[in-house]
Amino acid sequence: MNFSNWFTSSTPHPGVSTGQNWIETAQKPISSFSPVDGKQVGAIIPASKEAYEAAIKSAAKAFEIWRMVPAPKRGEIVRQMGEAIRLNKQQLGELVSYEMGKSLQEGLGEVQEMIDICDFAVGLSRQLHGLTMHSERPGHRMYEQYHPLGIIGIISAFNFPVAVWSWNSMLAWVCGDVCVWKPSEKTPLCAIACQKIIATILQKNNLPEGISVLINGDREVGEWLTSDSRIPLISATGSTRMGKQVATTVGARLGRTLLELGGNNAIIITPEADLDIAIRGALFGAVGTAGQRCTTTRRLIIQESIYEKVKEKLKAAYQQIKIGNPLDSQNHMGPLIDKEAVNQYLRAIEDCKKAGGQFVVEGGVLEEEAFKSGCYVKPCIAEVEHHFPIVHHETFAPILYLIKYQNLEQAIAIQNEVPQGLSSSIMTLNIREAEQFLSAAGSDCGIANVNIGTSGAEIGGAFGGEKETGGGRESGSDAWKIYMRRQTNTINYSKEIPLAQGIKFDF
Repeated sequence: MNFSNWFTSSTPHPGVSTGQNWIETAQKPISSFSPVDGKQVGAIIPASKEAYEAAIKSAAKAFEIWRMVPAPKRGEIVRQMGEAIRLNKQQLGELVSYEMGKSLQEGLGEVQEMIDICDFAVGLSRQLHGLTMHSERPGHRMYEQYHPLGIIGIISAFNFPVAVWSWNSMLAWVCGDVCVWKPSEKTPLCAIACQKIIATILQKNNLPEGISVLINGDREVGEWLTSDSRIPLISATGSTRMGKQVATTVGARLGRTLLELGGNNAIIITPEADLDIAIRGALFGAVGTAGQRCTTTRRLIIQESIYEKVKEKLKAAYQQIKIGNPLDSQNHMGPLIDKEAVNQYLRAIEDCKKAGGQFVVEGGVLEEEAFKSGCYVKPCIAEVEHHFPIVHHETFAPILYLIKYQNLEQAIAIQNEVPQGLSSSIMTLNIREAEQFLSAAGSDCGIANVNIGTSGAEIGGAFGGEKETGGGRESGSDAWKIYMRRQTNTINYSKEIPLAQGIKFDF
């Protein structure tokens, strides 16, 4: 597929699709500008309420058919989707890199995650197990089974414009659900590319429109989805502020939510750490995707006896970081997503300085001709006190805070005191320290690692966090269960019907 043929500045692409069918609207186009060079990638026409209604009705109709397809057959469709993504990996990875701004290696890695979750989902399609239980009543059998839930609404963020959608959609599809995707308005063209790939597979297998629905638009589209009682589950990735609004709206109609929200992730470095591993893990965690991952390392909590040594090693490592066009594989870090993100980065630096933070690696905006989009910034490091308000706030930018600690109990307390609870890590070769960190009195995050960084989760494990991170779980393990409804069944094969509490009716 030649993605460049789909997007031209002069011809906005329809932003609403039920599969092969693209719904035209008269809405004002939304342009997508690359943070790499500031140029327009393309434009899309967002959804109108009428187009939204047509798309949801198409999904509801498709669900009636799709839910009755045997799960292994649904898995076969997802297998074909994975193969189609493999064939388009290079071009889709380049599009992700150019429209979002992450390095090409990371863009290709994100597409590989899509392929991996397809493989995972194919196996899962034969393992949607329930339980069988012994009944207390003679001649009765009890068991539980899982049925498709219905229409799954997926609201994704710009920083992983394709992978997070695939984590949800591939599992939902093998579970028998249909999916309605509202991508970030900052990366709409990545979503259109994915929809076109998926639509070819659905069409080839003579499957109905509505199994995969794409609805581009701004915040209003998200509000339509969250308030729509026809959509039993909303999976939303984004800020904690957004997640609270989604949870309130969906909760008011007693719907389900799967929330993947903010992270304020820390690595604890103890005196018994392998410092080479620790520095490498912290470096990638802090500057990967230009600090725009929910799992980005934002705090380093370092034992005071090795604090100066770690600081100097980090300062030296930061001098090796190459910033520039993310499509150039020689560069480690690309731009922030847009100029508003740059402004948030600058405000966070000022807030840190006002609180008393001391920068050991200075930040700032890169203004040379090669960085003319205005979205390139310097990764920076600040020495702070753990109680500074800015340290408890998630800034989606490459700002790393250094914090001293005395003993491990104090380090764990510092790590846990922030409102977010996504990812965490400890660097130590001491098994007692590692196990203390992983115990019930240790990290309060959904992800807790030993001797690896805070980013780079594998699809085989359930991904998600606690507290203001939202409590959702996506991807591996038994995360599939949220996309299904559980049903308990009792079968009476006896000639009697025993009633509860021994009640009898004589007639």
